[in-house]
Amino acid sequence: VGDSSVLDCFLKPNMTMVAWKISPKVGGPCILGYRPDTDKTERTNCSKNMNWKFKPEQNPALEIQHVGIAQEGTYTCEVVAVDGNFHKVYHLTVLVPPRPRLYCDDHGSPVCEAAAGKPPAQVLWVLESNPTPEKKGHDNGTVTVLSRFTACSTNVTNTTCMVFHPTGNWNQSIAC
Repeated sequence: VGDSSVLDCFLKPNMTMVAWKISPKVGGPCILGYRPDTDKTERTNCSKNMNWKFKPEQNPALEIQHVGIAQEGTYTCEVVAVDGNFHKVYHLTVLVPPRPRLYCDDHGSPVCEAAAGKPPAQVLWVLESNPTPEKKGHDNGTVTVLSRFTACSTNVTNTTCMVFHPTGNWNQSIAC
């Protein structure tokens, strides 16, 4: 999320048309098209952050700037040329890094939270514990994972929470 993404397509000699057909998971379809014979580009229902990376006749790659969850979906590049029709399909999945936090609750127990990540983060404790993480889904497709540390012995004074996610890992220690 937030980065730019470039999706490549075929560059064929004697192209008669190239089009990106975009079907996002949310919202309606979008089409970016180009015809070399008229040197015209057309766009239908595409957000302003989606456009040709270069001139389509030189390289028909699609650039998505500031990728967000709304851009998740299927992206199909279709090239029509003298020697046939060519399709390239991408399934774009957007990763959202969670916001990790470690704190002590009102009962003096450590709580580890990985807020609004996509996919949900994995939360683990370094010392022995048998937590059952709570997961709360949000309307935008992200998930918050909350884990309370439950010690098997009473001599635990300091513990470490670890958060694992495809966008990066995090750990922090606390004494409650």
